[in-house]
Amino acid sequence: MEDTTGSNPQSLGFTEKLKSWLSWSWTYVCFIWFGMVLIMIYVLWSPLKLQETLTSASVFLNTLTPKFYVALTGTSSLISGLILIFEWWYFRKYGTSFIEQVSVSHLRPLLGGVESSSTTGLFSSVNGEAEPRPSVSECKVWRNPLNLFRGAEYNRYTWVTGKEPLTYYDMNLSAQDHQTFFTGDTQQLRPEDAVMQKAWRERNPQARIRAAYQAIEMNHECAAAYVLLAEEEATTITEAERLFKKALSIAGKDVNLLVYIKRRLAMCARKLGRIKEAVKMMRDLMKEFPLLGMLNIHENLLEALLELQAYADVQAVLAKYDDISLPKSATICYTSALLKARAVSDKFSPEAASRRGLSTAEMNAVEAIHRAVEFNPHVPKYLLEMKSLILPPEHILKRGDSEAVAYAFFHLQHWKRAEGALNLLHCTWEGTFRIIPYPLEKGHLFYPYPGCTETADRELLPFLQHTLCTPGFLCRQDGKLHAVQFLAPADSDLTPSHTHTQTHTRTHIHISTTPNPQTKSVCSPVFSITVHLLHCY
Repeated sequence: MEDTTGSNPQSLGFTEKLKSWLSWSWTYVCFIWFGMVLIMIYVLWSPLKLQETLTSASVFLNTLTPKFYVALTGTSSLISGLILIFEWWYFRKYGTSFIEQVSVSHLRPLLGGVESSSTTGLFSSVNGEAEPRPSVSECKVWRNPLNLFRGAEYNRYTWVTGKEPLTYYDMNLSAQDHQTFFTGDTQQLRPEDAVMQKAWRERNPQARIRAAYQAIEMNHECAAAYVLLAEEEATTITEAERLFKKALSIAGKDVNLLVYIKRRLAMCARKLGRIKEAVKMMRDLMKEFPLLGMLNIHENLLEALLELQAYADVQAVLAKYDDISLPKSATICYTSALLKARAVSDKFSPEAASRRGLSTAEMNAVEAIHRAVEFNPHVPKYLLEMKSLILPPEHILKRGDSEAVAYAFFHLQHWKRAEGALNLLHCTWEGTFRIIPYPLEKGHLFYPYPGCTETADRELLPFLQHTLCTPGFLCRQDGKLHAVQFLAPADSDLTPSHTHTQTHTRTHIHISTTPNPQTKSVCSPVFSITVHLLHCY
């Protein structure tokens, strides 16, 4: 066994080296091939009488009439039109460009387009040796655009249960984001910046907070320190908003700080019920910094517009960002499906549809649901409450379970608000698997992603480590099998208080091993933990 396990890293490293060598040598192979062609032309110049051939070709071209060029232009235009029509038909049917699909799937790997940089430095084994990890390009982890506040939201779960809602891997990624975002390589590192660099790397929250206060003592205008205090020390959204406003007033012209602080201020306004103000702040931020599209601020805007039920504005945002050249997300795909389902869901009936068939609008809604399910098939189980929600991680893997948790945590209420939308989703989402049995491996609209997806999700989702099983599935506890479901606080954390009085909610931890008739999960008995947390705004 030891020999077998020990040979796997070596074989994996040899494969990666071989791929990198082939990618590196491709350019030189092209130069060698071009040189060989020139040498062959020089050698065969006399035997093949290439000089006479060129002379006769020039005579032929000189004798061509304008009619030939007109016919040539018309033929090329006809071929271009046929290609355009085929591209339009293929895009309408499959939602992607045929030429782009062929180039990305087949040509880019041959040209060395796959990155080989790895994240070995982030992981180490028990004995200190580095463990091989999948490359970044194969298993890219994204920042959750709607991530919660640690002090005001995540810590409440820790106070009640004594468990951490975030994994160390997730927090390590956030620390790297903060170090890169708030202290760039080009600026001169000041003493307070060095302290903040160390603060982001601290594993203990109290150590991070102490380092932030130390940076403020060095420089009272250290905006990054106030950002850390707003994220980690503030126990309410109101207090976090006050600290972010303080940081904004002293941020100066640091673009990274300005974007981060303004975005978090907009999220504070959204959580406190000032939704129109939040929408305005997000729109202004997107206009002021249009090149920062990778931050996915439009996903925050979509969620706020859905809360306002401004569906026309939501459609306008989708028209801009649901583009073939832009990376997709569960928010984009499922929001598009929600809008189309909302138009027909109030009158939709499976019995009537089976008798008369689907109308054009219903067919469009079903196709949008199939498209969304193909992108991320984990989401419907959370929207239909077949699996219980946990607190979303700070980073997500697109098309993975972590993205499904993050999307459903914030958007479940919008699906419930649209009458009949969840019923339409319940009736149609499984049809995707009849059309495409394995949508994550081979689909019509989206490219497959590698097998490291499950591993990355296990690194991001904490309760996979706490229970040694997926929420909603069986695990062994006290010698018996139980179905584990974590019902995380959602409305109690995010509901705004319109007065200045404190709102207190008792803490209930309910554990039952009797079958729950209300759950839609097939697992029984149910081992559920319901947590309603003490909060005040």
